Amino acid sequence: MDKFTTLTGIAAPLPMINVDTDKIIPAKWLKTIKRTGLGPALFEAIRYKKDGSEDPDFVLNKEPYRKAEILVTGENFGCGSSREHAVWALHGFGIRCVIAPDFADIFYSNAAKNGILLVKLPQEEVDKLMEDAEKGENARLTVDLERQLVVRPDGEEISFDIDAFRKHCLLNGLDDVALTLEKDTDIQSFEGGQKSATPWLYR
Repeated sequence: MDKFTTLTGIAAPLPMINVDTDKIIPAKWLKTIKRTGLGPALFEAIRYKKDGSEDPDFVLNKEPYRKAEILVTGENFGCGSSREHAVWALHGFGIRCVIAPDFADIFYSNAAKNGILLVKLPQEEVDKLMEDAEKGENARLTVDLERQLVVRPDGEEISFDIDAFRKHCLLNGLDDVALTLEKDTDIQSFEGGQKSATPWLYR
């Protein structure tokens, strides 16, 4: 998993509430178990017209938001089903941080395990960042995970809270597998002792 330390990038404004995981990526994409290649399917139902062409009015189809790495959106983002594909689609597009007043719990957990930082802020702070995002490329945001700050284009710093364990994992690029491998020496020691004490388990 990629480490998340400090990100400075274009923020796309998506002023919508209750964006569920089916809107983030439709259920038809759940047949794949690959984490890559899902960027084009992100927001498929609202990003494309019925004939498959791009909707020019959708934010991610506009410049400079085609290169957005930050998404500023409304409350309860990621509600609905627990599909991890929603996070994979965001990551596949290039989104590394989503800022909103609130997130669905399972989506919040899935995001952290895939290297995406979710920043919860009061609505009034999100409104400020939404206004910044609407200014396009000339108003980039900086998200500093170590200092737990979002820095506006004018230099104003907005602090955010994050669980210490989730912060540690994101800063160090640790998913569940990597966390387990950190205990590799202990695991091997345990297995060695178990083989000696109960060799029949390894026949």
